Amino acid sequence: MLRGPVLLHDRALMRVPACHVRLPEKCRRLYHTLMNILVTGAAGYIGSIVCERLLETGLRITALDRSPGNLGHLCHDELFSFVRADVRDGVAMNGPVSRADAIIHLAAIVGETACKRDRHAAMSTNIEAAQLLDGMRSKNQLLIFPNTNSGYGTTSGDVPCTEETPLAPISLYGRTKRQAEKTLLSSDKGNAISLRLATVFGMSPKMRWDLLVNHFVRAACENGYLVIFEKDFKRNFVHVRDVADCVLFCIRHPEMAGKAYNLGQDSANLSKEELALKIREHVPNFYVHFAPIGEDPDKRNYVVSSARLHEAGFKAEWTLDDGIRELIKGYEMEKT
Repeated sequence: MLRGPVLLHDRALMRVPACHVRLPEKCRRLYHTLMNILVTGAAGYIGSIVCERLLETGLRITALDRSPGNLGHLCHDELFSFVRADVRDGVAMNGPVSRADAIIHLAAIVGETACKRDRHAAMSTNIEAAQLLDGMRSKNQLLIFPNTNSGYGTTSGDVPCTEETPLAPISLYGRTKRQAEKTLLSSDKGNAISLRLATVFGMSPKMRWDLLVNHFVRAACENGYLVIFEKDFKRNFVHVRDVADCVLFCIRHPEMAGKAYNLGQDSANLSKEELALKIREHVPNFYVHFAPIGEDPDKRNYVVSSARLHEAGFKAEWTLDDGIRELIKGYEMEKT
């Protein structure tokens, strides 16, 4: 099945995943004279996949991060360049921002643990850098902000959250991302899109095994067992390559600007119990104990609807089964 948005010159008639599609060199040269994309936080878990995907379609990419991380495999591409900089440094950011036609703002202190470890870094990176970036860009520069849907906090887990559901984040991380989104969507510059990402899963050059699906799969493969507290708490999930494809879709559909969009698999609104049992379908010897006593420090509990994004024309295609198979393979590779 063809995955991802179909673009001019994409091999739309070939039955291959969009993540494997690469434009012919002639078409890439045509594209790279048209559009320059700045990706902040480019060396991260999502950013490294986004850079790879956008390059495949012929977009010129400026990857910006404090460290190049695992982006070395992109250096062969004439459309790729790297800038070592901190998004909080206005002087360093001036050149890359001024040359960009669109900005993908991924740079952040991610997760509650990291944010609580250094509250100042969390506030300055997640909020102040977004304010700085918004002040530097022109109204003609599209800004795409991959956010988190953890801002929905602790609902009942029964009624799907839409973009109209009030945000009530229960963590410092969620609060900083809510504030950044508010800054960008209410800016007098306009021309901003927020993607409220479900919990992301899948392999990446900058791997994160702490994310829920990734963590559960690793536990199944490495330990063979897992103890789960509050098994009925629900979350929504999306594959990292669907995130990259959606970013590409937004670049090609700037008319989406001015709104937030939930990005997740509506079929993947699952409880922790349901997720663990899904993984056991792939790892039969996986023993799961659902503890009746005890608490999970992560109290998020919600299901999410991505109907607004579907209406705009994009739908996530990678299933949990796809991701679980990929993660098992990735774990086995790392182990050996």
